[in-house]
Amino acid sequence: MNARILSLVIGAVIFKITLFSHTVMATNQKLIPAIYEHNYMIDFTHNEVKFWRSNNDVVMGGLSQGGLNYINDLCVFSGNISLDNNGGFSAIFRSIEPLPSGLDVVEIDVAGDGSTYQIRMIVFIDGYRLAYKHDFNTTLGKRERIKFLLSDFKASFRGRVIEGAPLLTSEAIRETGFLLAKKTPGPFSLSLFTLEIYRNNYA
Repeated sequence: MNARILSLVIGAVIFKITLFSHTVMATNQKLIPAIYEHNYMIDFTHNEVKFWRSNNDVVMGGLSQGGLNYINDLCVFSGNISLDNNGGFSAIFRSIEPLPSGLDVVEIDVAGDGSTYQIRMIVFIDGYRLAYKHDFNTTLGKRERIKFLLSDFKASFRGRVIEGAPLLTSEAIRETGFLLAKKTPGPFSLSLFTLEIYRNNYA
């Protein structure tokens, strides 16, 4: 896809996201009461593994391997990054139930390997799969609780940040996931305990 066509596609996506965002807000004002007790949480137990799928660089010809596995009573996003054939990333995703409007915080409980990972929230606009992403650092051997504001997530399309995209809202989220992309090959490991999405003054 050349630069002009890609620019037109991204422009169309931004327009549709903006329209979608206003439409969802209007719909939710009619259908969802102004009650925000809901606190959505993913507990990474053994049964949780079956809901996740891998999306590695093999889709682009790469050779990286990764996925969510149950290891020593923990769910672990792990694998091996390969730079062969222009590879270099591994990702996992799962669908989530529809969320009410007004949730604005994501909090994860993780233990990493010192690498920088991404947490991702996925929305779908007229067939386009759009990722909102946020980087987070990990410390080798240290379990950490890390909080993010939905308003700080950046929209991206095919790896490119979309400037001027609407802010991410909880009611638009259809999937969540984690991604590791780096320029050095080798094994990686991110232990997952919980992922929560809630309203700031509720937790």
